[in-house]
Amino acid sequence: MTVMIAAVRKAARGVQRDFGEVTNLQISVKGPGDFVTNADKRAEQVLRQELLTARPTYGVLGEEEAEHKGTDADHRFIIDPIDGTFNYMHALPYFAITIALERKGEIVAGVTYNPISDELFHAEKGTGAFVNNKRMRVAQRRELLDSMMATNLPSRGNRDHALHRAEMNLMQVKTSGIRALGSTAMDMAYIAMGRLDGAWSNGLNAWDMAAGVLFIREAGGFVVGAKGEANPLFSGGYIAGNADLLPQIRAVLDQAGK
Repeated sequence: MTVMIAAVRKAARGVQRDFGEVTNLQISVKGPGDFVTNADKRAEQVLRQELLTARPTYGVLGEEEAEHKGTDADHRFIIDPIDGTFNYMHALPYFAITIALERKGEIVAGVTYNPISDELFHAEKGTGAFVNNKRMRVAQRRELLDSMMATNLPSRGNRDHALHRAEMNLMQVKTSGIRALGSTAMDMAYIAMGRLDGAWSNGLNAWDMAAGVLFIREAGGFVVGAKGEANPLFSGGYIAGNADLLPQIRAVLDQAGK
C-alpha cells in the first residue's frame, strides 16, 4: 500500500501541473471518441517506474503501454494513469489516477487518487475501505426509486447505443436520478463512500474497475459483471449497489435487454 500510494502521488505532480492547460494539451486519437493526452502517457511511465522499482518481479497491466510480464506470475499491478481523460482534457475535475494489485487473479489492494480534490481512496482485502483515512460505507437506501445511479455514456465508436438508450429509458422512471460523470474509477469510489447509491456501465476494461471493485466490496457493497459474472474485471462492465439495490438494478437491466 505504501508503494502504491507513493506512486500515485508522484504521478499526480505532472497531472496537476497540466490540469487546466486545455489549449496546450497534446492529444492523440485512439479511436472514435477515444483520446489520450501526453499527460496520460507520462503519468503511466511514472507509475510503472515507481512500481517496478519497488517490486521488480511483478507484472503491470496498463491502459497506454503494452503489458509487462513479471517473473512473479502471482502478482500484477493494474493501472490507469488518468481515468476520465475526456474530463481532464476539458479541465473538469472529475478524474483519477488508479492502481490495483492482483494476486493469483484476485484484487487484494487498490488506490484511487483525485489530485484536484485531494481525495485518496484506498483498500486492502479484509481491512475495509477508506478515503483520506476515514472509513467508507456504501449508502443504505433500500428502494431503487429513491436512489441516484451512475452510468457511462458510450462513445460514438461503441456499438451498444440502442441497448444503453433502452436501459436509460427504464432507469429514468425507476430511480430518482442518473448521473454520467465521466470516470468509472471515481464513480466506484463514490459508491463505496455513499455519494452514489449504485451504478451500471458497459464498454470497460480491467484498469477502469479494478480498484473500485475492491472499494465497494470492502465498504459493504456488491459488484458483479455486466451480465452477472462473479468477477467483473474482464466482463466488459459492472453493476454495483448495496444488498437491497443490486437485484433491483439487475432486474431493470434484464428488462431493458429483452
